Amino acid sequence: MSGKNRFHPIEWNHMNSILLLIIILINITAFFLYGRDKRLAVRHAYRIPERVLLAAAFFGGSAGALLGMLVFHHKTKKTKFLVLVPLFLILHILLVLVAYGAFTG
Repeated sequence: MSGKNRFHPIEWNHMNSILLLIIILINITAFFLYGRDKRLAVRHAYRIPERVLLAAAFFGGSAGALLGMLVFHHKTKKTKFLVLVPLFLILHILLVLVAYGAFTG
């Protein structure tokens, strides 16, 4: 094993700050969507469609969606949510690592 560190630190710039802010907002939105849908479920009211909840997770809100599932105990018995939301999170983590050259030599 060579002494070289294969992980390169991120060079922070204005665009990274904007992207980070967008990702944070998407995750906050996903978290509150899951909480809102749980509240609607308890009240037997009109619900947020599952495709909207999964889309929020897919389009960058996977961490917020997973946290919402755990905090609100919502969709935790639905197989597609138990599989897809963590899978989206893994995908998002890998995309960030690849985008910032974590796997380059």
